[in-house]
Amino acid sequence: MDAKHVNSYVDDRPSEGVFRVHPAAYSDPELFELEMKFIFERTWSFLAIESQIAKPNDFVTATIGRTPVLVTRTPGNAIRAFVNACRHKGATVCRMEQGNARYHVCPYHGWAYDANGKNVDIKDRRAGQYAAAFDAENHDLLPLPKVAVYNGLIFGCLSPDVPPLDEFLGDIKFFLDCVMDQGPNGMEFVPGRVIYNYRGNWKLQLDNGLDPYHLTSTHTSFIEVQNRRRRGAGNVEARQFDWEKRAATRGGVFGFSNGHSLVWNDHPQPENRPIYPSNEEIRQRVGDTRASWILSKLRQTTIFPNMQIPEAISQLLRTFQPVAVDRTMMRVYCLAPIGERPDLRAWRLRQFEDFFNPTGIATPDDVATYEECQRGFQAKELGWLQGYARGIAAIDGGENEVTREIGIRPNESVIGKFEMQSEVGFHSCHREWARLMEAGLAGRKAYE
Repeated sequence: MDAKHVNSYVDDRPSEGVFRVHPAAYSDPELFELEMKFIFERTWSFLAIESQIAKPNDFVTATIGRTPVLVTRTPGNAIRAFVNACRHKGATVCRMEQGNARYHVCPYHGWAYDANGKNVDIKDRRAGQYAAAFDAENHDLLPLPKVAVYNGLIFGCLSPDVPPLDEFLGDIKFFLDCVMDQGPNGMEFVPGRVIYNYRGNWKLQLDNGLDPYHLTSTHTSFIEVQNRRRRGAGNVEARQFDWEKRAATRGGVFGFSNGHSLVWNDHPQPENRPIYPSNEEIRQRVGDTRASWILSKLRQTTIFPNMQIPEAISQLLRTFQPVAVDRTMMRVYCLAPIGERPDLRAWRLRQFEDFFNPTGIATPDDVATYEECQRGFQAKELGWLQGYARGIAAIDGGENEVTREIGIRPNESVIGKFEMQSEVGFHSCHREWARLMEAGLAGRKAYE
């Protein structure tokens, strides 16, 4: 495959109002291998939040593409990240998700490393009859070439040839701030997490997290349950929303460079959010403009390639790890202000578990649909997918009264009624997918 064939998968002709993706982009095993090489190994990926490693020697494990990663806080309070593979035979050194350990000892042959990644012991080294050439080698864990933090969010990259994280994120940082500044002491993951797999391509989740159009057809049972709750039946503590009110709200899409995207709409019932009682404290701390976007907007934020923060039904952070062309692992965390009142935390958890648990009311709908899409992609007669066109006629150049108010310059934006259910949010992601794939196939750096 060469670079000129990338346009066989993404048909991007903005001047003609055309944006299409071919189903082979989701189903071709050869493309999947190239994605690992040209996307996940060459761009920033989310690893953890700082509150997970708040104390010296705290650690958390993560994955970039298919590479296992160990993230640590050193005794000197620095954040480091390493390939989680022993230099001896390649076994993962740390097999726990997170914790606190002064040393990480490989369970295979007992080589030990500290929080700085330094090899501090080779079992029975004196008796090993090693040659001088072995002693001359570096035995430390392999550090990630790039690690950086933005407002409590830790990112890493397997390549040194990436722009600074601040530049990579660009103007979508405003919306990350709207997430991470919700608590005066920062944000944390509620203890516990959700992990599940689905039989479909990772980009199906990338799309779905930016897709308002599927809600009223895929999640009809969830909407009906919410309607019953408003009449006093069932789990009324979840305090969900009136969907007729939501359909009448204003909303839109912002598309940014480097594949990031955001879908938003005015919140029809902000009093139903557990953060609502903190209204005045947030407003005094961050100012009226940002407070308005924190408290009175529903947002679905996507950081390319595989991290999303939905704030619609509940607030969470998810990553989706590609395992194979038709296999994806989901990790989902409930995100909350540190020190949140117990009653507000319970309120938050009721909303989270309702929708986002694998056993919740709605997540099984999404997973089943992804798998049906993956089946449909096998139809060679299908041709170009047409699910990227809603809202194209409403695209503006990226500047309007909303963007000027908050001081951002997206590449493109759409503003209108929520009922438009725009699909323009997909464009930035697939456009960046095509750019990175083309650069890799052409032998160019990912960022020049």
